[in-house]
Amino acid sequence: MELGDKGVKLIKHFEKCHLTAYQDSKGVWTIGWGNTFYEDDKPVKKGDIITQVNADKLFAAITKGFVADVNKLTKGVVLKQQQFDSLVSFAYNVGSDLNNNGVAEGLGDSTLLKVVKLNPKDPTVVSEFLKWNVSGGKVLDGLTRRRKAEAYLYMAGELEFFE
Repeated sequence: MELGDKGVKLIKHFEKCHLTAYQDSKGVWTIGWGNTFYEDDKPVKKGDIITQVNADKLFAAITKGFVADVNKLTKGVVLKQQQFDSLVSFAYNVGSDLNNNGVAEGLGDSTLLKVVKLNPKDPTVVSEFLKWNVSGGKVLDGLTRRRKAEAYLYMAGELEFFE
């Protein structure tokens, strides 16, 4: 599957575009649409500046990687576009976690993915999204709103940002 328009809108709504590098809630240097690294895998660093065109190109390139990861992680699972978009948004924010170490550092080892793989229609998917609203040991309102929006898109197929 490919990322749909609602998935793009969801990610961009919460990431916002910054053309000058800034530190996220964990102190990680970030630029563009929430990117912590460039297409060549070099990390974003203090003082980096990009153009809007480059931010959009970076978003497209990085998003392709998360789309591929979610396709790999959900292979054999029949997903609706809205479900796929929600999972890509989630992975874009928390990571794909493809290292198979059993530690839930992103989508790959999450209970969310386990529930989706067992039954993508399971209503407990909502509570699994909502568990991922902590950064740096603190519950963040922005992450809570994002997880609610991802869960709502996943279940209802509509965008709602819960501002």
